Amino acid sequence: MRIVLAPDSFKGTVAATEAARALADGWRSVRPDDQLLIRPMADGGEGTLAALAAAHPGTTPYRVDGCTGPDGRPVSGAYALLSDGTAVVELAVASGLPLMRDLAPLSATTRGTGETIAAALDQGADRLLIALGGSASTDGGTGLLYALGLRLLDADGVQLPDGGGELARARTVDAGSLRPPPGDVRLLTDVTNPLLGPDGAAAVYGPQKGAGPLDISRLEAGLARLGELLGGDPAAPGAGAAGGAAYGLTATWGAAVTPGAAAIADLVGLDQALSGADLVVTGEGRFDATSLRGKAVGEVIRRADRAGVRCEVVAGESADPRAVTLTGLAGGRAEARGNAVHWLYRAGARLAASAAHAGG
Repeated sequence: MRIVLAPDSFKGTVAATEAARALADGWRSVRPDDQLLIRPMADGGEGTLAALAAAHPGTTPYRVDGCTGPDGRPVSGAYALLSDGTAVVELAVASGLPLMRDLAPLSATTRGTGETIAAALDQGADRLLIALGGSASTDGGTGLLYALGLRLLDADGVQLPDGGGELARARTVDAGSLRPPPGDVRLLTDVTNPLLGPDGAAAVYGPQKGAGPLDISRLEAGLARLGELLGGDPAAPGAGAAGGAAYGLTATWGAAVTPGAAAIADLVGLDQALSGADLVVTGEGRFDATSLRGKAVGEVIRRADRAGVRCEVVAGESADPRAVTLTGLAGGRAEARGNAVHWLYRAGARLAASAAHAGG
C-alpha cells in the first residue's frame, strides 16, 4: 500500500514533523513493507518552517540572534531559504504569544519578525513567504515595519514607540527609508478577519492577548488611524491576521494574503503524494467543525476527496467519533498529552492493523 502521512501539529504538544514520524513508526511496526510518504502540514501558524524544511531537502535554515521579542526581551529569530531563493519566515518564532513573560496587549510588538525579514533579505532572498499565525501583538505590523525602515510620527514629529496602544497618536508616515520589497511577498494565514470592526483584529483576537474592553477600544482606534495613514484596504479578508500585520504588509509592500493551508499543501507536494495513494492520514490536536474552515486538516481532507483517496483523522480529541483519538487510546486527556508521541505511534499501528484486517 501507498500511505501518505500529512498531520498538522498537535499544538502545544507535538510538532507536525514529529507527529508524522510517530505515525509512520507505528504503521511500520505492523506493515513494514508499505510505502510511506511523509508530508507534515501547517496552515501558516506553528510548524510552517519545519513542514517546509521536511518537504524540501535543499532548504537552508538560518538563525537570527538578538531579535526583539514581543515584550522587548531578546529572542532568536529563524527563517529558511528554499533552493529557489524563497525565504520562509514564521512570525511566531520571534513575535509569538508564548514568548511573552506577561501579556502586554498595548505594547507587544512584531519588531523581531521585521528583523528576521531584514536578515533574510540581506542573505539574498528574492521572494518571501511569511507565516502569520500565533502573534502576541495587535500593532498592525508596525513593529516589523519599523525594523524595515518605516517611521510613524506624532504631532511633534517624534517616532511612536512600539505597540498598538500608541497608534492613535500617529499623524504622519515617513516611508523614505523603508526597504523595498523583494519580487514576491505572500502572507500565509488561516483567518479571513478584516482589520477593523467586530470581526477585526482587536475585537476578535485582542482578548486572547490580554486585552480588556478599554484596551480593545484603544487598539481599535490605533488600527483605524493606521488605516487612514497607510491606505490600502483594511476591509480585505485576512487584513486582520496577526494583529493586523497582514494589513501593514499589504498596504506598504503590496503583499498578497494567501490561504496558508492551501499554499503549504502545494509547497510540500501533497497532490503529487496523493496520486496513486491508497490512504492518507492527517491529524491535529482537536478535530471539530472549525477544522474544515481554512485549517491544514480540512485542506488535506478536501484534496484527498478530490483525488479519490480514503482519509483517516487522528486527533488528540475529536467532535467526530470516526476519528482515532489519542485521548481514547490513552484512556484520558492527561496521559494523552503527557505521552503524545507514544499514543501517535499506537494510532499509526492501529490504523495499519485495520488496513491489514481489511485485506489492504
